[in-house]
Amino acid sequence: RERSRDRHKSRSKESSRSEKSVTINAPPAEPLLGDQSVRGEEVQDDNWGETTTAVTGTSEHSLSQEDIVRISKDLDDSVGLDCKRYLNVALSVILGLVVFLTPLAFLILPHLLWPDRLRACGTACEGLFISVAFKLLILLLAVWALFFRPPRAGLPRIFVFRALLATLVLLFVLSYWLFYGVRILDSQDEDYQGIVQYAVSLVDALLFIHYLAIVLLELRQLQPFFSLCVTRSTDGATQHYNLGQLSIQRAAVVILENYYKDFPVHNPALLTASKSRAAKHLAGLKVYNVDGPGENNAAAGIAQSQSRAMIAAAARRRDSSHNELYYEEAEHERRVRKRRARLVVAVEEAFTHIRRMQEEEQKKAPGDVMDPREAAQAIFPSMARALQKYLRTTRQQHLHSMESIQQHLAFSITNNMTPKAFLESYLTTGPTLQYGKDRWLARQWTLISEASVTSGLKDGTVFLLKCIDFSLVVTTKKIPYIQLAEEFIDPKSHKFMLRLQSETSV
Repeated sequence: RERSRDRHKSRSKESSRSEKSVTINAPPAEPLLGDQSVRGEEVQDDNWGETTTAVTGTSEHSLSQEDIVRISKDLDDSVGLDCKRYLNVALSVILGLVVFLTPLAFLILPHLLWPDRLRACGTACEGLFISVAFKLLILLLAVWALFFRPPRAGLPRIFVFRALLATLVLLFVLSYWLFYGVRILDSQDEDYQGIVQYAVSLVDALLFIHYLAIVLLELRQLQPFFSLCVTRSTDGATQHYNLGQLSIQRAAVVILENYYKDFPVHNPALLTASKSRAAKHLAGLKVYNVDGPGENNAAAGIAQSQSRAMIAAAARRRDSSHNELYYEEAEHERRVRKRRARLVVAVEEAFTHIRRMQEEEQKKAPGDVMDPREAAQAIFPSMARALQKYLRTTRQQHLHSMESIQQHLAFSITNNMTPKAFLESYLTTGPTLQYGKDRWLARQWTLISEASVTSGLKDGTVFLLKCIDFSLVVTTKKIPYIQLAEEFIDPKSHKFMLRLQSETSV
């Protein structure tokens, strides 16, 4: 009995151990990136607005702890950039005040230090006063127009030519002060007319330096030398720009300024089509554990791997993704045309209602006239459903908020625009500047270049402009030298003679 009890206990322990063992089976294939919502959106019917609830205001990007750290670092960097910018402005203002006050100090100091020993200033000396006054006024306006413009961008490095000009002006003014202190202040020169001419020469030299600044900062870059190809990394949108002799960082600023007006707005929702197709393809395959949880797990694993390989080979043989892509695009184009037609009809009916209301309001008293904002809010519900369905089909719903649509509608009513003019902003994808500031926030671009960003453009230079969602790849090509040759054609060579014979019918 004790032996049978021991045998029974050992069997119960083995059975309990077998019950606790875990058999790992291949999980069924799930759609990638949570694509159920995408598939549900694609197969939705035309009456989705009546049977579903749309939740708006959700974020398109998820943030991890690393993203939060990076954002805080970017904020710290932006504070440092602000301090750097204000420091540059303060130094420029101080240098400008020193430059403009130096000629006046040259004229005033002799009257303050040794007024009794100065000779009388004649007519020519007084004429020089007028010359100094007008030249300083012209210099002030020229410096204000060239240097004190609102900054277009914050550069990562200093502007080399501007720093050289500032150093040149500083050394020039210091040399004039040294000569003035040694030859005029120490000796207390009595020739006041010579002192005035010395101040006039300083102002003339400053005007010439300003002319040099115009040549280096403005005129040097006007003639194009390079052709820059700018390609967006996500969708391959490409533009070409011809630029002159610029540094890499200044060329990057010019490219970004043109990017906001030439490139269509970046829409990441359009880039998920290939991912959704891959998710559908993977979701169509299911893996079953034929053997089940048996005692020989190694044999079951080998059989399972073989079955997977067979299923993968069969899937590759039956791959018809190009067929699916063709029919998906055709179906998508059909749905877009259908909903576009509904949207056009709805907007035309709304604008017809607006014209009818305007004709009725002309008969009313001036105090009862409806404001364009109120009129836009009144007719917006009649077109909201068609517009929302069209924007969701074309995946533009995140680019237009209800407030922005109503503002655009009020603007169209105020300026007596047609329905076609109102719909142009939604039927065609516009440049980035057409949308809100959240689409083109500043301080989000990073310049990546192997060469120094202060060096000039060269043939074959490649650099990247990177932001959060994508990057711009810039390739530089030198414009080829064009040799024109002239070929002279004698006007007499085009003349010919037609001889007619009497026997011919002519």
